[in-house]
Formats: sequence, C-alpha cells, structure tokens
Amino acid sequence: MCQHQPPCPSADSADREAAHLVAHHPEQGWSLLCNGVLLFEDTGELLPDGRVIAPCRPLGSEHVVTAA
Repeated sequence: MCQHQPPCPSADSADREAAHLVAHHPEQGWSLLCNGVLLFEDTGELLPDGRVIAPCRPLGSEHVVTAA
C-alpha cells in the first residue's frame, strides 16, 4: 500500500504509527495511515487484519481514585 521511499513501517511493526497519514478526520476522532492502520484519538488502533490494539491511557495522579 505504501509508495513512500523509504517505505513506511508495516502494520505489524512496533513503530507502525510512524507511517504517513492518508486521511485525517479529527472531528470523528480517527486517522488512516498508509500502512492501513486506523488510529483513534483515544490512542487505540485497528490493524488491517482486524486486530485491535487497546488504547494506552496512562493515569496521572489527578485521575487516581482511592476507595474509602
């Protein structure tokens, strides 16, 4: 799918997010990369083969909830 030189990382590569943008729709919360990966604004990913990469949401101290 990628026509760039050097080619962008494949969808199976650890650095797949480094591929070039093909479509960007921030109003809908997603972007398509030239390697076929769909990136979502919550950091989740949908790979071309249908696998899902769960969002990576680090919790800062302002988001930690403690039980009483």
